[in-house]
Amino acid sequence: MALEKLTVIDELVKVIEEKDKVLFLKNSTTCPISHEAFRQYEKFANEMEENMYYLNVQEARSFSNEIAERFNVKHESPQVLLFKNGEVTWHASHWEITTKKLKEQY
Repeated sequence: MALEKLTVIDELVKVIEEKDKVLFLKNSTTCPISHEAFRQYEKFANEMEENMYYLNVQEARSFSNEIAERFNVKHESPQVLLFKNGEVTWHASHWEITTKKLKEQY
């Protein structure tokens, strides 16, 4: 459906509280691997009937770090996180972020 950029942790927490499952991408705007991961994520989002969310690490470094601390997931970029019922149930990074894998996990 659409990609929505989040900029602070409170926005992510609100989305997680409102939905049963949320897919979220941590993206680097300067990395070619991240660019490809974003393309794969965007392709998946366009096939879905709901919003998908992301942040650009360079614009929201503290937000990115807070996600790692709060949800106990080592920071990587690019990195996709799947939240179900408020917890991270799956995550992947770098070349593991493909439309096929997103479909399998989501």
